[in-house]
Amino acid sequence: MTSALLLGHRGTPRLHPENSLAGFQAALDAGLDGVETDIRRLGDGGLVICHDAQLKDGRKLSALNRADLPAYMPLLPEVLVWAAETGAYLNLEIKPEVGKGDGRTEETLDLVRAYGLTSQVLVSSFSPLQLLAAQQHAPQIERGFLYHRTYHIGCDLVPEVARRLEVAALHPHFRLITPELMEMAAREGWRVNTWTINEAVQGRELLALGVAGLIGDVPEELLSARAGV
Repeated sequence: MTSALLLGHRGTPRLHPENSLAGFQAALDAGLDGVETDIRRLGDGGLVICHDAQLKDGRKLSALNRADLPAYMPLLPEVLVWAAETGAYLNLEIKPEVGKGDGRTEETLDLVRAYGLTSQVLVSSFSPLQLLAAQQHAPQIERGFLYHRTYHIGCDLVPEVARRLEVAALHPHFRLITPELMEMAAREGWRVNTWTINEAVQGRELLALGVAGLIGDVPEELLSARAGV
């Protein structure tokens, strides 16, 4: 069995502010392979690392500039520099956009290539439109289809979308992991990475089913899960 990929969910959010460079480094120092993180657009055009569309005080990112952000919150280029220096693996989640989009997918991919991280990054999204944009703009950078529920319109849409987008991985919520899903993924050649895994016992069960990667908040639990399989 190939060693499972272990990623800190937004870094180490129980120890540091989520999506902070300090949290990312702590995940790596603990022994994880890298981190999962989120990309949004600022009002001044910058790409910021943040899960929500607004800060905790309610201010929308789309109305803010870099100077308005908390000191711990990095821009995407800062994270890419860190990954290039440390060798950390990055799962970059592109948040869905309304309408035709603001180009964050294409700009993200351009930056990934500029920093020489093509083989060190997987771009994921809940939005098939974002993944389609990624497929068209930089097909050589791996894509992962995020989903938290099943989608049916006469048939299971997940494999249809995944085939169309030529994804490298499925990223279902852990509750959606079944032997049947794992068998389908193996037939199609897709890795399965899942979230959010915060108990070693649960992680070991998922790895035993063939899950390729675990994303979680607690490095020690992820490491224990991998060591126990």
